[in-house]
Amino acid sequence: MNVPENLLYTKDHEWLRVEGNIGYVGVTDFAQGELGDIVFIEIETVGETLKKEEVFGTIEAVKTVSDMFMPVSGEILELNPALEETPDVVNKDPYGKGWMIKIKITNPSETGSLLSPEQYKALL
Repeated sequence: MNVPENLLYTKDHEWLRVEGNIGYVGVTDFAQGELGDIVFIEIETVGETLKKEEVFGTIEAVKTVSDMFMPVSGEILELNPALEETPDVVNKDPYGKGWMIKIKITNPSETGSLLSPEQYKALL
């Protein structure tokens, strides 16, 4: 199970990479493994400001459809353009090329409630 040390995690299996006041959000290796082959990703919230734990989109796999939740409050700046043509990039590289959204973090203190890599591994 791949759990990079430079990320923060949610109990719902999203990850957050913080770069100043910008964050990148995706789903964890565990989540993509549980979902199976990802066939479609729907994110229609670009330009919106959402609160922590609000749904920002859905991820559809052969077996199921799951909601994706904001790890922290923020404005959704960008959707990963690679996901439209090749959503299975999330299966191949969930922490790199398979990121979902880029956000402007509006409440940086919320990162303190996210899980460290060690805490996330314990959850699994």
